[in-house]
Amino acid sequence: MNVYVTSLFDMPHYVRTLGPSHLISVIQPELQPSTPAEITVENHLRIQIHDISEPTDGSIHPGEAHIRTLIEYLHDWQMDAPLLVHCYAGISRSTAAALIAHVIKKGDPEGAANALRKAAPHARPNTLMVALADDLLGLDGRLIKAKQSMVEGVSSEDQGLVELSVA
Repeated sequence: MNVYVTSLFDMPHYVRTLGPSHLISVIQPELQPSTPAEITVENHLRIQIHDISEPTDGSIHPGEAHIRTLIEYLHDWQMDAPLLVHCYAGISRSTAAALIAHVIKKGDPEGAANALRKAAPHARPNTLMVALADDLLGLDGRLIKAKQSMVEGVSSEDQGLVELSVA
């Protein structure tokens, strides 16, 4: 099954066209979208954080509780239908969540980073989300190192729907 990554603005289109069973919105509270009619409320995870990797006044940085909730949600996803993840632009928070999903479902942080880089050259996974997941999953720095090995890719203008196979 696949994990798809997109932006906030393209999310409604891909909910309709891809038919995901689960949706993850990794975006600040003021931009959280309503749950689309095609997704049950129970299958819509909302992680309300800003796109920052360290505490900043007036912003919500990713914390252990956020990533623990994400990990539990991903463990519960049965992969019987696609998972759609979005943040604002589909570059940082959502690609971090997709990277974490790949590691949870397939293992192999290095393989996950390589698959993400191939699928999304524009990806720049949120550093703090990755570090927290590395710790919570007991990966001893392997996910952090794999993320760091991802060479900066093309500009953000080249982004689009990202498809990452986890089956």
